[in-house]
Amino acid sequence: MHSSVSLLFFFALIHQVTNGAGIGINYGTMGTNLPSPFQVAQFLAQNTIFDRVKLYDSDNKTLEAFAGTKLAIDVTIPNDLIPHLTNLAFAQNWVQTNIIPHIPATNISRILLGNEVISTSNETIILSLVPTMRNLHTSLVRFSLQNKIKISSPHSLGILSNSFPPSSGKFKHGYLREVLKPLLSFLKATNSPFMVNSYPFFGFTIETLDYALFRFNSGILDHETKLVYSNMLDAQLDAVYSAMKKLGFEDVDIVIAETGWPSVGGEGQIGVNMDSARDYNKNVIRHVNSGIGTPLMKNRNFETFIFALFNEDLKPGPVSERNFGLFHADFSPAYDIGILKMEVHPHPLKKPSPSPKTPTIPSITKKWCIPKPNAQTMLLQQNIEFVCRQQIDCGPIQPGGYCYKPDTVQAHAAYAMNEYFRFYGKNLFDCYFGGTGVVTSVDPSYGSCKLKW
Repeated sequence: MHSSVSLLFFFALIHQVTNGAGIGINYGTMGTNLPSPFQVAQFLAQNTIFDRVKLYDSDNKTLEAFAGTKLAIDVTIPNDLIPHLTNLAFAQNWVQTNIIPHIPATNISRILLGNEVISTSNETIILSLVPTMRNLHTSLVRFSLQNKIKISSPHSLGILSNSFPPSSGKFKHGYLREVLKPLLSFLKATNSPFMVNSYPFFGFTIETLDYALFRFNSGILDHETKLVYSNMLDAQLDAVYSAMKKLGFEDVDIVIAETGWPSVGGEGQIGVNMDSARDYNKNVIRHVNSGIGTPLMKNRNFETFIFALFNEDLKPGPVSERNFGLFHADFSPAYDIGILKMEVHPHPLKKPSPSPKTPTIPSITKKWCIPKPNAQTMLLQQNIEFVCRQQIDCGPIQPGGYCYKPDTVQAHAAYAMNEYFRFYGKNLFDCYFGGTGVVTSVDPSYGSCKLKW
């Protein structure tokens, strides 16, 4: 189901990524029989819409493999090396050895210090974080690279003491003065982003699964701001934003360093399957580059790295932890979310087996999405409210608008549901609306209201 994406959606996605903040992929290597870094670099550059890659190390051969691809590369320094880099000479030598040989052939865009450092219990590493960031920046200044390569560090949502409602978001007090304030000051001074690993997967319940997956839902109200959240990712990001704003750093950009959803889990694990993984990753890519933003950060895009490129069978932990990958080791998709530019024939790897086809709407055929005749009025009203929260233009169904008459829920829902259907690429699943929508080839326009196809 949903395994292929219409050409209209694909080109819309390409337009969004090209004009947005960028969509990247986390490239981990804890798997057996994975392709070489060179094969990976060529595949990502030639066959996918990704324009950036986040590495979990600074491996020399991997950086060489990405030379000439123009993909923006974030390299990572492991947590246990951070204390050593508080020595300026050590930091300068690290940059000289690991970064300079690859410039400018490889487009290194950031050096990331560790992963979720503040959420560890190692005080030495935590307190070394900001001094190390300063030393690395100083080292980059020495080579006049401070404007090309930025320094940051990805954080988990565990650094928040409050995350809901989003407006109440605030950082834990433990390292607020010693680490977080100086860290945010450094990021602001160097025009670097605050990076966060944001996973609705780890926060959903069976009742909030649709909310986490960007599927149709009634939304959740922040009673303080009276803003309604239609998805969990926006709520998580706004909680981080609120915490930063309380410290006076709301002007520091937020980058989503990791987000994703596993396609396989343990026996009986709720919400872990191909459909959920596909829906989440497909929806998050189009949402973060739609320009809609979040309720507190309107009209903006978010640079986002999907986790992860491959399933990694050597990772410890539950089954789901090893199955976040978008691709198998032969580059065949685990499921299709519309990120491939063309059919993939990686060489010398074997040709991927074809994935089952899902009905899509041919771009040359006129199709509209309308309510089913027997759909309940209450559900259709929810559809209208859901669509209009996506910042799709609902002006035409407001008083005086060209689709306001007849003033009925059924008529207004036809306009709203069709606009949503058009905006997201005319995929059949974009007209589902909890079973209340149906695709038709008969023009449903009425009076002065001409519904676009």
